[in-house]
Amino acid sequence: MKQQRSTQPRQKKLAVVILVLFLGVTALVCWRVGLPMVRLASDPEAFRQWLTERQLGGALIYGAMVFFQVLFAVIPGEPLEIAGGYAFGALWGTIYCLLAATLGSLLVFVLVRRFGTRLVEVFFSLEKLQKIRFLQSASRRNVLFLVVFMIPGTPKDLLCYFAGLTDIKLPVFLLVASLGRLPSVITSTIGGDALGTQNYAFAVVVFLVTFLISVGGLLCYQRICAWHARRKEDQQALKNTENKP
Repeated sequence: MKQQRSTQPRQKKLAVVILVLFLGVTALVCWRVGLPMVRLASDPEAFRQWLTERQLGGALIYGAMVFFQVLFAVIPGEPLEIAGGYAFGALWGTIYCLLAATLGSLLVFVLVRRFGTRLVEVFFSLEKLQKIRFLQSASRRNVLFLVVFMIPGTPKDLLCYFAGLTDIKLPVFLLVASLGRLPSVITSTIGGDALGTQNYAFAVVVFLVTFLISVGGLLCYQRICAWHARRKEDQQALKNTENKP
């Protein structure tokens, strides 16, 4: 019993040390790798040429970049999705992007299950986590998770990290993470492909429609969060009233 008690503080200290190291590595990697990666992806023609020069390894490099972006959630993913469509076409760009993003989501899920809220708070504020707490215990939680995930404009990286804090099963989460990303990835890669084939009018239409849908989706997501927050407050107020003598 004594040995078990003495082991627990050591495990906590080790977890804190690992978390601090992870935070330091995250900051360094985002600065040295993440920013140059996003700058390169923001110039689709240069990005395609850069991948072409690497021949067969181009798809693996692209997949590694998407995987990296999901893991380090502070890096924006939209430029990579567009660049994937530009470099590989809509079909293969979608396949590569979705596969790499799903693998990245898998690692995020496993890491959060191991290190808990402390890891999530490296990338996201406690306020953002509180907004989606309703996903932790809502009825039909898995369906709601998928619906929120599929809404364009919702913070999918936040949802990936938060999923590890719930009791959602890993196979269910992987299905949600892959299907949920599909609408956003498809529209981005189609737009990137249109740029690559110099179909600029179609690209403008795709990006404009995507933007409008994303804005609408974000507003919808905020309303869902606000509705659940008010519902929780009402339930708490009712409970307090019932407990009064």
